[in-house]
Amino acid sequence: MRILANILAKILSVVFYPLFIPTYGIALFCYVFHSPLLWAAIAIVGTVLFTCVLPMTSIWMLIRRGKVQDIQIEEATERTWPYLYSTIGFGFWSYLMSGILHAPQFITFVCYGATAALAIITLINRYWKISAHLTGVGGLIGGLMNYYVIINVTPAWHTVLAWCLFSLVMMFARLRLNAHTSEQVVAGWLLGIVCTCLPYSIMCYVA
Repeated sequence: MRILANILAKILSVVFYPLFIPTYGIALFCYVFHSPLLWAAIAIVGTVLFTCVLPMTSIWMLIRRGKVQDIQIEEATERTWPYLYSTIGFGFWSYLMSGILHAPQFITFVCYGATAALAIITLINRYWKISAHLTGVGGLIGGLMNYYVIINVTPAWHTVLAWCLFSLVMMFARLRLNAHTSEQVVAGWLLGIVCTCLPYSIMCYVA
């Protein structure tokens, strides 16, 4: 049972690796809004390039130079440079979505919010190993919350339950692998939601 739990935790940590989550989110939004095929293709490819390929390339180079042990970057002291490179990539991604593709406003808020969250965890990581995995999960949920704000609908109870279960499973996975403490996973989750959901919600409320 323990072996199975460890395998599941590792699979979840890989499938929902922080650099993969923006692509999942953009693909989901393109599907929900029935985006034009060309626009969706550019958005998804651009997201993969700037939020995954670019950061992963920098991590691979750091591994080759012996600055980072592996792709999961479990050591907090090794995370600063990969996080900085990732933040730059996320910045380019945000500009692509807002300045070039002119994505819906709530999506651009999510992009810039995710970039801000990454910059914040880069700073926090110097003193405390906050969970990037749960920041990504929280950011994805924050983006979905923005969707419900823009259509002016309260999510159904089973939708909220699914979000909570997904979050708890990811928290379990990171705790099971001894990658973080419970405080670090909860803090990461809250940071992701606050950065991607709160600014747009406040703007809509004020407006």
